Amino acid sequence: MNFPELSDITPAKVSALKERIARLGLDLRLVEEQFIRGGGKGGQKINKTANAVLLKYPPLALVVRCQRERKRSLNRFLALRELTDEIELRVSPGTSQRLKEIARIRRRKADKARKRKTGLSAEAGPGSTCSSGWRCCS
Repeated sequence: MNFPELSDITPAKVSALKERIARLGLDLRLVEEQFIRGGGKGGQKINKTANAVLLKYPPLALVVRCQRERKRSLNRFLALRELTDEIELRVSPGTSQRLKEIARIRRRKADKARKRKTGLSAEAGPGSTCSSGWRCCS
């Protein structure tokens, strides 16, 4: 697989992806690439052209399909970035930005749930009034 065309992607994003690929030691020759017909929203162009990208990485048995955009070149780049994310999750989970983001979101959700739970239990005791001024629990 050759590296995707650079027409629609900023050079900073391309260089960042190349660095990640080099750091992981990913051999792009092992990546199998197919262009398949897309579907869904986007009109006639999406349904008739083969702009969806399917990448396979046999050493780890990974398959990534991407059809986020209408342009094939952009979908190629996005699919390669997703494949790199998946490989990084399997090979070196300690350095994975995606895992860090997932952990951050989980912490935020847990904090919200804890605040919601403690806030409700403190306010909603028997004989308390709710925000409308009526007695809810008696």
